[in-house]
Amino acid sequence: MKISIEISLYPLAENKYKDEIWAFIDTLNQTEGIEVRTNGMSTQVFGEYEHTLHHVTQQMKAVHEKLNTAVFVLKIMGCDRSHR
Repeated sequence: MKISIEISLYPLAENKYKDEIWAFIDTLNQTEGIEVRTNGMSTQVFGEYEHTLHHVTQQMKAVHEKLNTAVFVLKIMGCDRSHR
């Protein structure tokens, strides 16, 4: 089953918050089997359900462990919206 996830990351850091966002996106981009698209408002991630969720939550955990103060907003659809 395919999944589509829209993610917004809000690091509650005073400086270098853009660096943290781009580091999160870059890590997702390096994951095989996941398609990542970025725009000014959010990042969209597409792939197989379990594989994609596993890697997204793994990277979310890494951000929380590093920053301790970050907010993620996710929209998850149980279908492939990458072609729309």
